Amino acid sequence: MSRIQTTFEALQRDGRKALIPYVTAGFPFPDITPELMHAMAESGADIIELGVPFSDPMADGPVIQKAGERALAAGVGTRQVLGMVREFRRRDSGTPVVLMGYANPVERYDLMHGPEAFVTDAAQAGVDGILIVDYPPEECEGFAAKLKARGLDLIFLLAPTSTDERMGQVARVASGYVYYVSLKGVTGAGNLDTGAVEQMLPRIRKHVHIPVGVGFGIRDAATARTIGKVADAVVIGTRIIELLQDAPRERAVAAAADFLRGIRQALDA
Repeated sequence: MSRIQTTFEALQRDGRKALIPYVTAGFPFPDITPELMHAMAESGADIIELGVPFSDPMADGPVIQKAGERALAAGVGTRQVLGMVREFRRRDSGTPVVLMGYANPVERYDLMHGPEAFVTDAAQAGVDGILIVDYPPEECEGFAAKLKARGLDLIFLLAPTSTDERMGQVARVASGYVYYVSLKGVTGAGNLDTGAVEQMLPRIRKHVHIPVGVGFGIRDAATARTIGKVADAVVIGTRIIELLQDAPRERAVAAAADFLRGIRQALDA
């Protein structure tokens, strides 16, 4: 049983919903990422999504794009991201970590280090799940099997435009949880229509029988609480990146932690 599955089962027993913050690895400063991850876990995060910087992040809005560019400029690539996870694992053996990114860095890593090197090294570093935005489910059965053999989950996105057929394809290979993108567009775009989310989740659950997290557009405690009433998890990324980019270095970690404590309290209320 993966750490992700164990986490969701424990939350379900307690009648609580998962809080999943996203941060770009290496942003705003490479050396504070492990400290930031610890602070998020201590502030109520149940799972941490760690973005792997990439030069062409098609699903990300301008805020996360700029965070990735800054991390890349600081020399943060896949190898450095795995090192950050290893550092985090020295003190935290329980909080699941999901790497979120794109196919290019994964495939480049294997070209540089050998076949299946990414999966092997991710497992050894202490990663629990992988979300590759541009890996379609119909082409991922082999990759999913390799991850599963090492105790890792493969997580997929679903969108308002997802058909029943696509949901069924995702359901056959996904594990851990699925991530429902609540908006048409990129991260941080537009205003979240909570009513539309409430209508969509029962349809998703007809096909997908693992937890469903909702993200893209959740920016405050009130919205998180509303989504938490119908979803199994709330995912927040862009708002955290905005807080980090606006805070001075000495306040960056605390700013993210303070924000997450408020979200946690709202979800548990």
